Amino acid sequence: MEILDIINDQDEVIGTISRKEANAQGVMHRIVHVLIFDNFDRMALQLRSDKVDWCPGHWSTAVGGHVLSGETFEQGAKREMLEELGVDLDLEFLFKDLYIVPPERKKLLSVYRAVYEGEFKFEEGKIVDCKYFTLDEIKNMIDRGEKFHPELLFILNKHYFK
Repeated sequence: MEILDIINDQDEVIGTISRKEANAQGVMHRIVHVLIFDNFDRMALQLRSDKVDWCPGHWSTAVGGHVLSGETFEQGAKREMLEELGVDLDLEFLFKDLYIVPPERKKLLSVYRAVYEGEFKFEEGKIVDCKYFTLDEIKNMIDRGEKFHPELLFILNKHYFK
């Protein structure tokens, strides 16, 4: 069972909770995303399996997940990268954002950037594919109605599609 830190608006730990309970109760917790780019500045997106419990069949950031209790954001990002794609890359911190899911669910997102040109080893049963796209290609996919993880849409709309 994954245990997460419950945080307040100042990112201070005020308790712990299971991942399942955190999502059911909507308590504020930490999420990490890693945007992986190739040398042509194309962004890697993972296609989530239809078997995952949250956003099945959606395009998502190359790496994303919950920060476990006691982990830093960077430690969570490194763990998720190894679990999801089988890589350990140097990370550049980009930004933190408060992500609010109406009416009152809050998550604190910390987003990192990495550059990578090699092969990925997908987490079995959770990821179907991981491909690189230009921002224009991603915008066209969204316009065509392809399914995108809401946190990825938030990141793209706030920081890339201005």
